[in-house]
Amino acid sequence: MAEAALRTVTPTGAEPAPETQAGARAASEASTGAEPASEAPAVAESASEVLVDDEFIAAGGHPTHVHDFHQFLHVPLGRIVVTALGRDHELSPSVALWIPAGIPHSARFDPDSLVVPENFDPELHRLPYSEVTSVNVSAAQRQLLLSRMRASEPTEEDPALFAALCSGHRDVLPLPRPTGRSAATVAGELMRNPGDPRTASEWAESLYTSSTSLRRAFRAETGLAFSEWRTRLRLNHSLQLLAAGHMVSTVAARVGFVSTNGYILAFRRYFGETPGAYVKRSATRTAA
Repeated sequence: MAEAALRTVTPTGAEPAPETQAGARAASEASTGAEPASEAPAVAESASEVLVDDEFIAAGGHPTHVHDFHQFLHVPLGRIVVTALGRDHELSPSVALWIPAGIPHSARFDPDSLVVPENFDPELHRLPYSEVTSVNVSAAQRQLLLSRMRASEPTEEDPALFAALCSGHRDVLPLPRPTGRSAATVAGELMRNPGDPRTASEWAESLYTSSTSLRRAFRAETGLAFSEWRTRLRLNHSLQLLAAGHMVSTVAARVGFVSTNGYILAFRRYFGETPGAYVKRSATRTAA
């Protein structure tokens, strides 16, 4: 693991809050971000000096601080919110977060949350992200992370682990997965076939539940409306098809958009550019 040295950032004229010790490695290294203050930060000399006790963590989270290492945060249980540079990032079992070294951040999380951090030395590992970036956790990545949690001995930095955690598509939209029976069933079917045209009402009827209950489940379990969740899924899937060289009209039809124009409008709304412009930019980025 990279040395867990933190620099606590405090407002001008305020003294840094004292940091207490705890034995939970995961809790001590999980953290979130805010803007750096004008005063020079104080640098902790060792990992033990920056641990936060369990009572404080359960009450709220971590204060603003900076890592000297890249950190990958995964939350197998519960949810946390990491704030970095004025932006909130919600983490769940299916959405993790890369925090590059040197970015101030802080965290708020549920009392029952379990946080699994993986730290990497920036001199040894080149992170493909320059900003705090949410990434979707694949089944293979989740299994790898949990296997490291079960290890009886502390696990060191692993180049293979770093490569595996960086292997996802860098531009995907965060997509929390629902956990309840009905919503999870629908999500699983749509992940296998994003172009499935069934409405929430039709899905609900097939599952012997009401459309209202299904929509509420998606909102409660993912933080997204059903239509929003499905649109994100379709756009994420479309990135793979665009990368494979398919025409925009073909991609739109395969992921379930009624028209090519509707797909282009949705793509621009979420990614800030048209699919064609995205393909050109991706080609330039790959060539560089």
